[in-house]
Amino acid sequence: MNEKKYLTKENIEFSLADLKQLTFEITDACNLRCKYCGYGEFYDDYDKREDKMINTQASLRLIDYLSSYWNSERNISLNKNVYISFYGGEPLINMKFIKTVIDYIKNLNCSCRNFTFSMTTNAILLKKYMDYLVENQFSLLISLDGNEYNTSYRVDKTGKPAFHEIIENVDALQKKYPDYFKEKVNFNAVLHNRNSVEEIFQFIKEKYNKVPSIGELNSTGIRPDKKTLYMETYRNSYESLHQSENYELIEKEMFLQAPDYNFLTIFIHQYSGFVYRDYSDLLFDKSSVKKIPTGTCPPFGKKMFVTVNGKILPCEKIGHKYALGEVTEKGVNMDLQAIADKYNAYYAKMNNQCSKCYRVKSCTQCIFNIDDLDEKAICYGYTNKQEFSEYYERNMDFLREHPEDYYRIMEEVFFE
Repeated sequence: MNEKKYLTKENIEFSLADLKQLTFEITDACNLRCKYCGYGEFYDDYDKREDKMINTQASLRLIDYLSSYWNSERNISLNKNVYISFYGGEPLINMKFIKTVIDYIKNLNCSCRNFTFSMTTNAILLKKYMDYLVENQFSLLISLDGNEYNTSYRVDKTGKPAFHEIIENVDALQKKYPDYFKEKVNFNAVLHNRNSVEEIFQFIKEKYNKVPSIGELNSTGIRPDKKTLYMETYRNSYESLHQSENYELIEKEMFLQAPDYNFLTIFIHQYSGFVYRDYSDLLFDKSSVKKIPTGTCPPFGKKMFVTVNGKILPCEKIGHKYALGEVTEKGVNMDLQAIADKYNAYYAKMNNQCSKCYRVKSCTQCIFNIDDLDEKAICYGYTNKQEFSEYYERNMDFLREHPEDYYRIMEEVFFE
């Protein structure tokens, strides 16, 4: 079968050389038992949780492997920043690994890259390790769902609510390191049936003067026997925001974190004709370039995610069955040609739908979040001509009502 080659082995090599973020799932252990956790009772598309710690030597071999790309002729971005990120479970449970990796990175022979560190944490161990995190200028993303009731799904192993312990630790960090807190700490929240966008926003804004990122429950990999409970817990962020009497003020504060502004930014980026990523994008005639089907990120185009079991994935948001390779103490096992072939086969499967979809230029649909990808593979984001016309007018109406936001997006938003 002579399939169109959207992606080549060389494309993947350039992505590795230009990697923006390397994220380690350094443990699958956690000191909380959040009801809606992506590795919890609702889902079945991840490896079994066994309170494991990631293999340190294997992880160092992966850093060496990537360093060979960063130091190669394929590296076209001198002094580019790479985020080394730590994920869990709760990453602060495995502090030994964090310290080992940071020491290794600091001594790495890779002068063409700058490295910064980031972490998503539930803050239960924050007070214990905050001096080290500040010393190494970690960008921290703290999980908090709003006020005490809003956060009541975050409980420990005994079912005790964790809210007061989280707040105590976050307050201690803010008090001891106010400048660091202002510059490096942000919050993310999960939207569910015990909170709302307005409640989350108001609590975190008033208490910490931060605008939180707010995410919906993961909608893929849901266990069939848990779908009813999932739907009872799920809340839609757009609907929740617009139920607020002050939704326009909240929306302006949240900016790109708010659905309308996020959609509008994508719309302007793809359809205005005035947004360019670089000089090549400005000068190159793109009219003859065929769009790759779906909005799937190219492999390692944004990040690489390594599970506690050594599986290599393009990000943490997809099922572990879609691993693109693995890393062990012996080295990295990743066939780049096989990865390109796999993506090309998926693209070919979706091409018939995508070639007829009117929103193909602004598609955000990830292949790996499509049900039955290896079988029927139907994209429910498909947009016909009438639906696209409504989408276009909806964004234009928003711009007519908020003309100043066009300038804000064009001046403040940087696309990567």
